[in-house]
Amino acid sequence: MAIEVQGKTIETDANGNLVSPQDWNRDVAEKLAAEEGIELTQEHWDVLEYLRDEYLNNNGNQPMERQINKDMGKRWGKKIGSKDLYKLFPKAPSKQGNRVAGLPFIARKGGY
Repeated sequence: MAIEVQGKTIETDANGNLVSPQDWNRDVAEKLAAEEGIELTQEHWDVLEYLRDEYLNNNGNQPMERQINKDMGKRWGKKIGSKDLYKLFPKAPSKQGNRVAGLPFIARKGGY
């Protein structure tokens, strides 16, 4: 599979995740989000940047949902729950969020 962004073909796997996380940029994220029916807000970008930072700068870490909740709560300065993140990424923040963030597919349950 592949997506087309600004005249460039970017390879995706069978799950729709990028084959190479280095192909990701904001335009690619917008395209992937649109395919998921998501219009990106600043909160979406915060989660995407967090997921990419964890993966790229923390030995390929792909946090489970509980950790995403805790870390986003700290970043946003308020207590958040799973419902808050599922409003952003209805098909699971740790899976759909990773897909839009350009990260590899993760074959595990969400995270509690």
